[in-house]
Amino acid sequence: MEPTSQSLNEEQRRTANYHPSIWDPTAILSFTTPYTYELYATQLEDLKQKVMKLLASTKDTTALLKLTDSMKRLGVAYHFQEQIQQAFNQLNSDLNLVSNDLSTVALHFRLLREDCYPITADVLEKFKGEDGRFMGSLCEDVEGLLRLNEASFMAIQGEKFLEEAKAFSSENLKNVIAKLEKVEAKQVQRSLEVPLYWRMERIEARNFIDSYAMDDSNSSVLLELAKLDYNLIQSVYQQELKQLAEWWRELDFKEKLSFSRDRLMEIYFWATGLSFEPQYAKCRICSTKYACLATVVDDIYDIYGSLEELECFTKAVIRWDVKAVQELPGYMRVMFSGILDFTNELAQQTLKDHGLHVLPYIKEQWAILCRAYITEARWFYGGQTPTFDEYIKNAWISTGSLGGLVLLCFVETDSIGNQFPNCLKDYSQLFYWSSLITRLSDDLGSSKAEMERGEIPKAVHSYMIEKRV
Repeated sequence: MEPTSQSLNEEQRRTANYHPSIWDPTAILSFTTPYTYELYATQLEDLKQKVMKLLASTKDTTALLKLTDSMKRLGVAYHFQEQIQQAFNQLNSDLNLVSNDLSTVALHFRLLREDCYPITADVLEKFKGEDGRFMGSLCEDVEGLLRLNEASFMAIQGEKFLEEAKAFSSENLKNVIAKLEKVEAKQVQRSLEVPLYWRMERIEARNFIDSYAMDDSNSSVLLELAKLDYNLIQSVYQQELKQLAEWWRELDFKEKLSFSRDRLMEIYFWATGLSFEPQYAKCRICSTKYACLATVVDDIYDIYGSLEELECFTKAVIRWDVKAVQELPGYMRVMFSGILDFTNELAQQTLKDHGLHVLPYIKEQWAILCRAYITEARWFYGGQTPTFDEYIKNAWISTGSLGGLVLLCFVETDSIGNQFPNCLKDYSQLFYWSSLITRLSDDLGSSKAEMERGEIPKAVHSYMIEKRV
């Protein structure tokens, strides 16, 4: 039988008043572009060869650092990973190759640490005076300060020097910004607001293409490659979005689950930040589908379902019991059907591509997620306020990141083969800390609205209540 004792009618159910999506699937399906890899393959390869020669012929250390930095920021470095690694290996083996100006040394430090070379902040110590402070002569070195500020975001725990570098560079950049020309001032302001290390690669590529074009001394060949590559990758994104829009339209959650969030475009945009390169289409599509479904499941638990309905749904997902699902309310049957189809599709694709049977692992991730959701629902309906530790223990899972990361292991599993169950254990700390960062960031952005809806206290509020601050 369907749960009835605590089922709610529409008037009794809560609503979050989510704003509707501004993206019409029909509009997405109408996207067109003149760029395709079939038409531009020859031109792309020709430009890549020219840039490769440019990279090989650049012997001056400062020029080489600037060139590789530009390639990264323009979004084309992935074409030249082997060549860039060879250059960085040489720079890492002989630190004396780098000049003594702040701009070059800071750039050198940032680029090598970004690529996980074991370079220490000691290379920047030379810019401090005998009193242990940064030299006063650096206070108006805008390029040096900017690169020092960017480098400071590469700090690891305990690197007090880089914290001092961040404070020094930020303060002096703010002091000189009013004296700068409009273009340079805008660059400094943007760096202070959104440091380079925090930016999405595709957004940075689009913005930096315009900046790079303004300097006539920059490589016209590299600029041409960046523009073509950007447009070609955009064409890939358009095709993926069309596929996803059609999938989303067929699910028809907009009509069947109208209380839930329609965030297909926003989630796909997020997926491009995970892996922007064209060869990772399966990653973007899988992560978008999973996140869209998990978002709606989250809305069911947070907003729409009664506790009794949620308990039944959780049990059905944990048992993966299709028969039990038939006894659920209609909206939950729609949701489970979407989860089931996605899960079977991913399992079949992984079996076809890699010969691996991952269905039990995918089902397990849905069960883990729903257990975390029902824990929060019980807190809410029971009027409980979890301690900070209780909240964190559950919330790093309920953010959904764990399931997304595990599922991506199945999509890109060529390198680990049949060892992937062990890899899930070996990388458990990576999954945990990545998910926890996502949870805390999400709480900072959504906590106010959720508290206004009467939901359980989030991380900051749980801590404040517990510590009485």
